[in-house]
Amino acid sequence: MSRFVAVVKRDLRLALRQGMDSFMVVMFFVLAVVLFPFGVGPEPNILARISSGVIWVAALLAAMLSLERLFQTDYEDGSLELLATQPMALEITVAAKIVAHWLTTGLPLIAATPLLAVFMNLPAEGYGILILSLALGTPVLSLIGAIGAALILGSRRGGVLLSLLVLPLYIPVLIFGVGSVEAALGGFPAKAHLLILSGLFIAALPLCPWAGAGAIRQALET
Repeated sequence: MSRFVAVVKRDLRLALRQGMDSFMVVMFFVLAVVLFPFGVGPEPNILARISSGVIWVAALLAAMLSLERLFQTDYEDGSLELLATQPMALEITVAAKIVAHWLTTGLPLIAATPLLAVFMNLPAEGYGILILSLALGTPVLSLIGAIGAALILGSRRGGVLLSLLVLPLYIPVLIFGVGSVEAALGGFPAKAHLLILSGLFIAALPLCPWAGAGAIRQALET
């Protein structure tokens, strides 16, 4: 556990030194949501109807911006090979880097969501469910994204390839994340959607670090 925490702290320190990366992710999220009223018009009813979908799609795309750097920087400077040879399972190292990625990407996106929900005229009954769905869904985005980030190590035009790999896998998270908010706004229980999001998170928690570690081993061997 101490080594796990050490890897998380290391990645957090590196992220703080490159603070513009996390700032740009949040700014992309904010700007992507803010631009929608200019495209569809300022009608409050229309904005309220599309608010949850717009916020979720913007959060999904913003989370993808920093995925390519999840392992790539360490791979290029040789740090990833050192991390792979330390006396700790590579799966644990991958999990630690995923935690650090979520803390520097997913958590700031959740923090910015309430203000954007007000801007998009989201009804008050949807606020709590939106935050909860993002709290359950954004870790899944980081977990799935880690597999894609590991698979593109050493490849050219990795950003485009990463998008093609992970976007289809993000669709269930998007569907049930938006569906939970829509259910709450329609007066229906959102429990089923949130339980499915929780199930996706529980399933991805052991599988994604294991798959990501396998892809990293293959990349280091080539």
